[in-house]
Amino acid sequence: MGGAPIYGVFSNVVFAALLLFLSCSTLLALPESSRAAGGSAGQINSNSILVALLDSHYTELAELVEKALLLQTLEEAVGRHNITIFAPKNEALERDLDPDFKRFLLEPRNLKSLQTLLMFHIIPSRIDSVSWPESTESTPHSTLSDGHHLQLSREDSGEKAVDRARVIHPDALTRPDGVIHGIERLLVPQTVQDDFNNRRSLRSITAVKPEGAPEVDPRTHRLKKPAPPAKAGSPPALPIYDAMAPGPAISPAPAPGPGGPHHHFDGEAQVKDFIHTLLHYGGYNEMADILVNLTSLASEMGRLVSEGYVLTVLAPNDEAMAKLTTDQLSEPGAPEQIMYYHLIPEYQTEESMYNAVRRFGKVKYDTLRLPHKVMAQEADGSVKFGQGDGSAYLFDPDIYTDGRISVQGIDGVLFPHEEVEVKSEKKAFLPAKVVAKPRRGKLLEFTCRVLGTFGQHSRFTSCR
Repeated sequence: MGGAPIYGVFSNVVFAALLLFLSCSTLLALPESSRAAGGSAGQINSNSILVALLDSHYTELAELVEKALLLQTLEEAVGRHNITIFAPKNEALERDLDPDFKRFLLEPRNLKSLQTLLMFHIIPSRIDSVSWPESTESTPHSTLSDGHHLQLSREDSGEKAVDRARVIHPDALTRPDGVIHGIERLLVPQTVQDDFNNRRSLRSITAVKPEGAPEVDPRTHRLKKPAPPAKAGSPPALPIYDAMAPGPAISPAPAPGPGGPHHHFDGEAQVKDFIHTLLHYGGYNEMADILVNLTSLASEMGRLVSEGYVLTVLAPNDEAMAKLTTDQLSEPGAPEQIMYYHLIPEYQTEESMYNAVRRFGKVKYDTLRLPHKVMAQEADGSVKFGQGDGSAYLFDPDIYTDGRISVQGIDGVLFPHEEVEVKSEKKAFLPAKVVAKPRRGKLLEFTCRVLGTFGQHSRFTSCR
């Protein structure tokens, strides 16, 4: 009975040793590239050629690989192949490379060209010094860049060459899953060179003949010459202030845009949509009621949006609208003028306005109430509109944004700075009330003159 535990332990040890032997035999039976990659694609160990490249003295090439977002692609390639990398020396990328070409490679829009160039330096097979072609005639080898091949050859002097570039450090780094050869210069595939040449050629940067701004007839508010055809979605050629003016034709031609039988924007539906959004959002019922009651203003906004114009609405909240006095609203056309001062003929979001005031300090936006502008500046981490006591902060950003109409909630009603100054001056310099003296008759004046001759006029109160 006492020997049973010993036999149990001995059997467990034998079973564990058998499992270890089988696992080692399986690992040894795997190809060399699979063992180096950890047995599956995409798993890189510390002894990988990719890690060696990132830690090597080929820092310029390693930085380009990271900027080209190729690490994941190379990890997958190392997991599938035993690769060969031709690494240009740092001097070839720092000093010997054309600055314009390097700038071209580092531009974000040319990421594809940079990736093609870097993959052109990698062959998906292991070619070390021992397996290098002995013939002086070049031998083509496919690269990781689709459709591109590298020509490997050996000079008469015995030096190795790849695409007419000397290999100055053969077998600079060797790992189980690849090898790196140091070369004297950067290898540029023809397709990347053609892209660079086309970008730099005069054909691709031909200057556009300048054209003057469209001339508007002040009597009819129409363009004197028909506007040239424009792409769908481009802004109308007629200025928005002329489009607002009454005349025989508000717009010279239907503004291009998606949707609708006449390729118009559905401005009326968009205006109704943002008014309903104000009602559902809450806290802007007064603003929504004014737009509903002022049907001419809502129709004007819908027509402008239909013709391709964009608008930004600075919407005062209910608390701000409640502070308006009867005098401010009783004058004919006052509500329309107040609302027009809160309409900016640009498409601005909270982010765009905040970035503008952060960069420039103060920004003046045109309004649909000519010639008044509304000033914006950065304050307390937000956007502040107006000046002094008549200012308002951006309170509820981006209540409604659909690409044509942007609604930004503010906590005050804005008035032009010129009007505020005029009202304050009128209050400060009110004329004093003058009490008129009673007019004296001609007989009394003659009597006072006679008494004055004798020096007695001061005795009579009426003559003083």
